Amino acid sequence: MFSLSSTAIDREALRARVISPAAGGFVSFEGWVRENNEGKEVSALEYEAYAELAVAEGKKIVAEAERFGIIEAECVHRTGALAIGDLAVMVVVSSAHRKAAFEACEYIINEIKSRVPIWKRETYTDGETTWVNCSHQHATGTKS
Repeated sequence: MFSLSSTAIDREALRARVISPAAGGFVSFEGWVRENNEGKEVSALEYEAYAELAVAEGKKIVAEAERFGIIEAECVHRTGALAIGDLAVMVVVSSAHRKAAFEACEYIINEIKSRVPIWKRETYTDGETTWVNCSHQHATGTKS
């Protein structure tokens, strides 16, 4: 399961959806909005997504992670305006053994970041804004 959310991610609900009595291992990854990036002070962040394609590709990635022998996996990625410290993305995985859970979690977050059409726009304390790590940037170095 993969989804986009314009509201805060509910960690406990997400965790509860993948916990299983058959699981001996559970791994989660949380990506947060940090206060700096590449030496610049960040004041805010915004994620945009091509929702239909993002959800389809995200679901495909989570399904691909089944090859690690997991029981269940889920990923939620935020969209919209986020503040410093907000939870931006969360991956949760349960499996019979820890190794499978670790490998699947790492696979999911790496593939989400490289394949899913979600774009990150940072606003810096100096007023500059830029799209970060985008192969096709919307704008570069514009002032708000």
